[in-house]
Amino acid sequence: MASGTESDETADTPPLTNTIYKDPDDGRQRFLLELEFVQCLANPTYIHYLAQNRYFEDEAFIGYLKYLQYWQRPEYTKFIMYPHCLFFLEQLQNANFRNAMAHPVNKELAHRQQFYFWKNYRNNRLKHILPRPLPEPVAAPPTPAPPQQPVPPVPATTVSVTANAPAPSPMQYAAPPGSALAKNEARNSGVDRRKRKKEG
Repeated sequence: MASGTESDETADTPPLTNTIYKDPDDGRQRFLLELEFVQCLANPTYIHYLAQNRYFEDEAFIGYLKYLQYWQRPEYTKFIMYPHCLFFLEQLQNANFRNAMAHPVNKELAHRQQFYFWKNYRNNRLKHILPRPLPEPVAAPPTPAPPQQPVPPVPATTVSVTANAPAPSPMQYAAPPGSALAKNEARNSGVDRRKRKKEG
């Protein structure tokens, strides 16, 4: 009878070699958990907590940090909201950094440097992004003036000017008196006189 029960048990269990683990939600839950953990690494206080609790002495945890480096690939970085976590993830690959983060002084130093980065990053970037004023144009040497042609003198006999006679106004010769153009000009000159009186 014992042999019959053993054969029934082996018939009910599937062979282990053919089983492949499949996430019930196609890896969504694992993706979110790893994303949350990686982003926690942007906080130096959290890294200090991990060091104080000796997580960095566990070889399996060190291997997990190496595995998480896939978050530095472009198809994954687009999901990260706190990019400092990628910097700290890279630093955590170094044993010296992991040991240093166990000390509160180093935690405070990292936290302070992170604050200064946030405080000054925008201004520092704007220095490199904003257009700079164009350089002053270099003054070109003055070009020599072309030689001037002498103007022939006008004989004095062709121009007769009387000393006391007023110069004729160009308005007198613009239109014959009584034409429509002359009337418009007279109206416009009246408007000009009124404007001058108001301004004065």
